[in-house]
Amino acid sequence: MTTMQYFWRHPLAEQVREQGLEQGLEKGRIRDRAEMTLNILRWRGIDVPDRIRERVESCTDFDQLTVWSERAVHATTADDLFADPNG
Repeated sequence: MTTMQYFWRHPLAEQVREQGLEQGLEKGRIRDRAEMTLNILRWRGIDVPDRIRERVESCTDFDQLTVWSERAVHATTADDLFADPNG
């Protein structure tokens, strides 16, 4: 077995590949959730200013994006995504 073949079959290399795959999948989930949030607003006919689009698209917290997507369902303006529901 050549050194290169051994490297790619090494458990550490396999672990690194798996971690990379997981990170890629997570980034995809985040991107999709941001896109869904903006689409919900668009489908509901709500204007999305650039500052809000940029904030949503730059967010890397999946849980926060989930909250915003849920708020988008009931929002009357794009600013409602960021409104504190507790006051």
